[in-house]
Amino acid sequence: MPFRFVHTADIHLDSPLRSLALRDPALAELIGGAARLAFEQTIELCLDEQVDALMIAGDLYDGDQTSMKTALFLAAQLQRLDEAGIRVFIVRGNHDAESRITKELVLPEGVKVFGGRSETVALERPRGETPVVVHGISFAKPQAPQNLVSKFKARVGGAFNVGLLHTSLAGSTQHDDYAPCSVAQLADTGFDYWCLGHIHKRKVHSRNPFIVMPGMPQGRDINEDGPKSVTMVTVGNDGSVDSRPYPTSIAQFERVAVDLTGIEDWRGMVEHVGASLTQVRDSVNSEHLVVRLTLQGSTDLAWRLRRDLDVAKAEADSRAALIGRTWVEKVELNVEPGTDPSVGPVSELAAKMLGPIARSDDFKRAAAHLVEELEPILPPEVRGVLGDNQTSRIEVLEALMTEGCEAVLAHLNEGTSERDAN
Repeated sequence: MPFRFVHTADIHLDSPLRSLALRDPALAELIGGAARLAFEQTIELCLDEQVDALMIAGDLYDGDQTSMKTALFLAAQLQRLDEAGIRVFIVRGNHDAESRITKELVLPEGVKVFGGRSETVALERPRGETPVVVHGISFAKPQAPQNLVSKFKARVGGAFNVGLLHTSLAGSTQHDDYAPCSVAQLADTGFDYWCLGHIHKRKVHSRNPFIVMPGMPQGRDINEDGPKSVTMVTVGNDGSVDSRPYPTSIAQFERVAVDLTGIEDWRGMVEHVGASLTQVRDSVNSEHLVVRLTLQGSTDLAWRLRRDLDVAKAEADSRAALIGRTWVEKVELNVEPGTDPSVGPVSELAAKMLGPIARSDDFKRAAAHLVEELEPILPPEVRGVLGDNQTSRIEVLEALMTEGCEAVLAHLNEGTSERDAN
């Protein structure tokens, strides 16, 4: 019989969603519970398919997790696999390396959590079938700046060798560097299959040998958009390998751009948004769809949208509710006036506000001073939205200044338009 296993990583059970909770508590509750439901679906997949093992390549938890409710949930789910004779192999990543649960929780006998030194575990296989061994190294500390590949024990001859490692590989712009290594270095070990974790987007880096980053089973915010899955692997007695994704996400994040070019009235805008949301909803298989909506294009509604963005968000929420199982997480604007804005007093003011005034050193210093006064009185969990280093702080300030100028101009322009109409 073939050897079959499920490969997953970056589950982040009960990850706190502070910024989302401030904007929409109901949506935060949905996403907060989705990680558990996705993990339960992973367990169900293992049981339904009667696989031999579940491989978890790091970050079961999110940081210094102290909730014993999380621990009890995890233990109960893994107990189901143990009772079915399904082995579980876990390496700790940068998040769960510091978790008290990881260190203290007593797991079922069939669960192997690798330590900070290389270990090799041989699986019991029926007589005459290819032997299987699993190699793994966990992060001893949250920081892992060194390459860990050379620390793995040598390949076991005559067996199918599986390696578990939490790694950023050669690096990613969206993820910090951890246990960096190259695909070539992994291949040089002679292992037949590498179960990786850390990067939240699925990618097969090699098929000979298989080197797979499975992504995560459930996204937590718009930066983790797109379909999410675990990977089902089947190893034939002839050494052939079949590796394919299996969808698990309860809620799928998607960025949806709606072009309003030529749309001249508010009702037309709302209907256009509703049609776009319906189209995306129909294409998504997850139970829930969570959208970051961008209204863009050239439209006479540009000024009104800037002034009444909260109303536009409420309209989008209403359409999403009518569609069902659809949420609008945020509405962003990238619109410009449809008529010629090059003349008139507001246009002259716009040229100055968005030009020399907003770019002046005095204006930037004043804005920075206001942010410095505001930051200490914000709740600790949201202070990061103002930037956590000098580069990001400058980017946030520039965005806020531009948005502020556009909001002022939107109110002025709308007032001018209303007077002209009278």
